Amino acid sequence: MITLQVLSQHLEDLLTPSNFNDYCPNGVQVEGKKEIRSLAFAVSASQAAIEQAVAKKADALIAHHGMFWQKDPYPIVGIKKNKLDLLLKHQMSLLAYHLPLDAHQEVGNNWKAARDLHMKDLKPFFPLDKGWLGVKGAVPSLPVEDFKRQLEAYYGHPAHCALGGPEKIHSAAIISGGAHRSIDRAIQEGVDCFITGSFDEPIWDIAHEQKIHFFALGHYATERVGVLALMKHLQQQFNLSCSFIELPNPF
Repeated sequence: MITLQVLSQHLEDLLTPSNFNDYCPNGVQVEGKKEIRSLAFAVSASQAAIEQAVAKKADALIAHHGMFWQKDPYPIVGIKKNKLDLLLKHQMSLLAYHLPLDAHQEVGNNWKAARDLHMKDLKPFFPLDKGWLGVKGAVPSLPVEDFKRQLEAYYGHPAHCALGGPEKIHSAAIISGGAHRSIDRAIQEGVDCFITGSFDEPIWDIAHEQKIHFFALGHYATERVGVLALMKHLQQQFNLSCSFIELPNPF
């Protein structure tokens, strides 16, 4: 057992959210009971995720995407009211970490994936505020179709591709989630391919015109990596009961 204050401070020290001018509050978004014995984790604080966390009798839910965003309307009505009702009724805390969990070099969505994919000579990619959002590095020389299959197996999601680059891939950059527009930075830095979660129509022409490979593996799929890594870290650090709420999402 630990306190919410100890958990929150540990995550503050680990993820350093002050490095980013984020689109949402990072840290405790809804305060529940003071003592934490069990944690639930989810990519997004959806109503389904909160309901499953309640069913698991979790004392806190930790998500990558929380409940509150910069451009949200202020009134607490509808689904937002329902979510708050559930959290408050069961005294369950909600903690969320957005850009800090993308960026972290140990438990973050991007660096963890790069290491798992056996990329070497890793370097920060895409400067943002006081930190770096993504990662780039060398890839063992692989034919593009082999690399595509490797990505799909790792993320468990089919790849939307624009294969405009060389026959073999030697370098890659990764930014998880909705970062398809960051392909421009990958082009500037001369990598063979850019890996992210989302895609849009103009990317097809950009990739072929600029001779770079583009892979979109799903916003959800690319951002469950860091949530799972953070869960493992907290399990080891505090010996808490932890569970991941898997809510498959094709987007």
